[in-house]
Amino acid sequence: MIQISNLSKAFTLHNQGGTVIPVMAGAELSVAPGECVGLTGQSGSGKSTLMRMVYGNYLSDGGSIRVGSLDVATAEPRQIIRLRRETLGYVSQFLRVVPRVPTLDVVSEPLLQLGASPSVAHARAAELLSRLNIPERLWSLSPTTFSGGEQQRVNIARGFAHPYPALLLDEPTASLDAVNRDVVLAFIEEAKARGAAILGIFHDEGARVRVCDHLVDVTRFTPGIAA
Repeated sequence: MIQISNLSKAFTLHNQGGTVIPVMAGAELSVAPGECVGLTGQSGSGKSTLMRMVYGNYLSDGGSIRVGSLDVATAEPRQIIRLRRETLGYVSQFLRVVPRVPTLDVVSEPLLQLGASPSVAHARAAELLSRLNIPERLWSLSPTTFSGGEQQRVNIARGFAHPYPALLLDEPTASLDAVNRDVVLAFIEEAKARGAAILGIFHDEGARVRVCDHLVDVTRFTPGIAA
């Protein structure tokens, strides 16, 4: 479902005389349906950069990133927008939403964009928020007023609202208490059981052991770090 081949990336520091910083070369990995692959490696080795290239936030300098039938590395913006709407979900560490939009609508939005009725979308959002222990009295409020942990749980609910065939997870259990950590890991297991291909960053070793089928050390692809 996710296939990365010979992927490379460098950043050019235009405010420092055009210095070029190579961050990745020859990256290779694949994630099959129903599989979770965890990215490991020291800080600065390129884990987040790789995830952002898969999502289309960063352009690659070479190679291919296939998500289903689409090569994200060469796709047009409209194709990436459609991919994100229908196929590829992304749960980042931080919630970014329009202020004053109620939490229930924030979580429902991915389903509403796909044409689900408000009643169906809100019911799914309510189910996820309940499982993640967000009190119902907060659902009508904007999550921008919530604590960091509550915002993270809203972000997770939004990311799992639609049954994406592929998911990118950036530290989904960071800063969560034991109860909600277990809920999130159950979400991941359920997604795998329905056939989702999941690529994630998990600094939580226990989470890696529980949900990851394989680990890929990205330092193998990092110039200056790889052995």
